[in-house]
Amino acid sequence: MTGDITLYENATFFTAADRMWADAMLTAGERIVYVGDSATAHRIAGVGASEVDLGGALVVPGFVDGHAHVLQTGDALTQLDLTTAGDLAEVQQRLRDWASRHSADPRLRLFGWQHSALPDGRPTRQALDAVVADKPVYAQSFDYHSVWLNTAALVEVGIDAETPDPPGGTIHRDPTTGEPTGHIDETAVERYVWSKLASFETDANRDEHLAHALDAYRAHGVTSTTDMGLNANDLAAMFRAETAGTLTTRVAAHWMMTREANPAANLAQVEYAAQLARKHHSGLLRITGVKIIVDGTVDGCTAALGNPYSNGQLPDPIWDLESLAPVVAAADAAGLQVAMHAIGDEAIRIAIGAVEYAVQCNGPRPRRHRIEHLEVAGPDEIARLAALGIIASMQPVHADPAIQTTWRAVLGDSRVERGFPWPEMSAAGAVLAFGTDSPTAPFQPLRNMFVAATRRSAFNPALEPNVAHYALPLADAIRHATRDAAWSCRAEGEVGQLRAGLCADFAVIDRNVFDLPVEELLTAQVRQTIFGGRSVFNS
Repeated sequence: MTGDITLYENATFFTAADRMWADAMLTAGERIVYVGDSATAHRIAGVGASEVDLGGALVVPGFVDGHAHVLQTGDALTQLDLTTAGDLAEVQQRLRDWASRHSADPRLRLFGWQHSALPDGRPTRQALDAVVADKPVYAQSFDYHSVWLNTAALVEVGIDAETPDPPGGTIHRDPTTGEPTGHIDETAVERYVWSKLASFETDANRDEHLAHALDAYRAHGVTSTTDMGLNANDLAAMFRAETAGTLTTRVAAHWMMTREANPAANLAQVEYAAQLARKHHSGLLRITGVKIIVDGTVDGCTAALGNPYSNGQLPDPIWDLESLAPVVAAADAAGLQVAMHAIGDEAIRIAIGAVEYAVQCNGPRPRRHRIEHLEVAGPDEIARLAALGIIASMQPVHADPAIQTTWRAVLGDSRVERGFPWPEMSAAGAVLAFGTDSPTAPFQPLRNMFVAATRRSAFNPALEPNVAHYALPLADAIRHATRDAAWSCRAEGEVGQLRAGLCADFAVIDRNVFDLPVEELLTAQVRQTIFGGRSVFNS
């Protein structure tokens, strides 16, 4: 054995492996040597090993966030959180208080507003102007697929009555005057708003955002994450952290693609991602694939469905099968994973069809393509994706009853009783990987596990469960957030379980939540986080 030898005992070890439980664990340097009974661990350790008494705690593998936006998560930690604002008056009051505390800021950043909190579910620039009119206000929706701007922000980003809608995006306009209302969604957010906000940031800002995210991850036992929207600036910040030795979460990243009208431009993005994957493939930072947003969201009535919303709308997808299939086939041939955001059942069918086309073009080969979110999925779609080996990447926090009001209302029929059908994915034979999609939802894993195990709200546990029969046993939920999330990003040989040979990445939780009422997940704390055999967080 090489490296310092450490024996951890007096704890319950949940391994997430086939042998689910253990009494002790032995590590040497950055790796796990043995997980099992205490007597054997002592014999293997021999004389001179450091012994750590964990005081009856619970030890689990380091959480692997299967779907996150890392720098955005850190950025959101510096903004005003509107997630629990119940109506427009509360949104405005929170903005008023925030503006008074940040009077020196050149612009104000907010996130988390929900359509259900606004009249008719639609934001207007006038509602923000009534509170702050002298500086730009940017309010990102809870799902990050819409942004709400005041008049000053519209001017700053250059959006007016003549600004065209990009493919797959909308600048909402007053039906009488044609002027923008301040509500921007889907690809128009990235094209006009995010690009402008990025121009105000420096490398120092981005390094700070990453540092905030890493601090938060360490405090909550997240030792690996899958970044689902990487761009050049994010990658540069992560590479700087890796070089400096401050990257304390392993990152497997998907390069964000944009929908271009020219098919050659789409294929060029795949080739560029493949070049990045060849360049960045370390144990801490690697490019594993591309991210493609096939449709929008249910709350915004932009997810592509087979049958209309309750208001009669039936939007087109952002990517149709004809444009998506060649891109997926090219990525498949290059050995890249393809992660496809597909929420509505029609978008899910398009994503599955694109993988079928890749199989037809490229024949048998190792592939681990993914569909992200899968919120409105029928039995036929589930059976097809499982047969193709497509990973079901889902986020329990999105099923929280506290944020389901608009989701259920705009579907308005039996589809609401099939929302987020996690057990059906596993029963069909698909790998089910859990993540958080932070900052669209809280990143804290134990909150995520509470929703998964109960279908109740982590914001307000008194609410009725959301389709209660889709709840999972806690052990299964944690496996999906560790072992299966690791498999989903090709990291199963390194992380995701407490097993000999894997990295010594684990979290020490202050109580054994398996032996306590499930509500304890909402108050349990990570006492210590070990990353690569070294302690990176102690409470």
